[in-house]
Amino acid sequence: MPDPVLLAQMLALLLVIGAAAGVLAGLLGVGGGIVLVPAFFYAFQTLGYDGPQLMQICLGTSLATIVVTSARSVTSHNRKGAVDREILKGWAPGIALGAIAGVALAASLRSSVLQGVFGVLGLSIGLYLGLGKPHWRLAPAMPRGFRRGVYAPGVGFLSVLMGIGGGSFGVPLMTLHGVPIHRAVATAAGFGMLIAVPGVAGFLLLSVDPATRPPFTLGAVNLPAFAVVIAMTLVTAPLGVRIAHAMDPTPLRRIFALFLLVVAGNMLRKALGF
Repeated sequence: MPDPVLLAQMLALLLVIGAAAGVLAGLLGVGGGIVLVPAFFYAFQTLGYDGPQLMQICLGTSLATIVVTSARSVTSHNRKGAVDREILKGWAPGIALGAIAGVALAASLRSSVLQGVFGVLGLSIGLYLGLGKPHWRLAPAMPRGFRRGVYAPGVGFLSVLMGIGGGSFGVPLMTLHGVPIHRAVATAAGFGMLIAVPGVAGFLLLSVDPATRPPFTLGAVNLPAFAVVIAMTLVTAPLGVRIAHAMDPTPLRRIFALFLLVVAGNMLRKALGF
């Protein structure tokens, strides 16, 4: 039986992480995974669980929460007719295949390598959030044919390696190809399901040394972290939405971009051994 004091400390940290992730998701419309993965990593590391597969546990647990949050989000958006079903249908096979490939690669990498991947990709997302302009365009319409065959698996693959849903890569990709922002956000929620479901299935089957994993971890998914974060985001996400409607989101988005750059940069620093 795990140490009750350690369990209490873990629960307290997870409550704070879940509350913060919910507020940020409601406030900025960002996926929880980009906050949860580094938060889980630092929390579990602080509690003494710093095994060679710690990042796999963080990725798997984050994706498990995304299954629930994306399902809730895409259902809500779909009721309002905001989901672009044509994009979702055309991109679904490639995204799912990319997610499966991402799990296969993540399972074979050391935790330090995954930290480095998260750091590099997180820096890229942070720079886009901070410097990107609404009028930027790569093309007037979403890619088809060969380009879609490259982009769709890429979205699934990179998202799984970061433990995130469809928003961080999917929304910029769609808006850069002329999809209105609200439609892009709604459709990216569907991307999240296509990424998270095969991702979680793979991480649940991953074998992790029981001596190095947090208590009550199944495969590479920590069940208490999953349950607490889902419960807390249900409570705090509406608060973030209310704050967003009361304030100008642009400076908040830039503040979050700076926060993400710091977090991703620290991940990269640790991966490089500094």
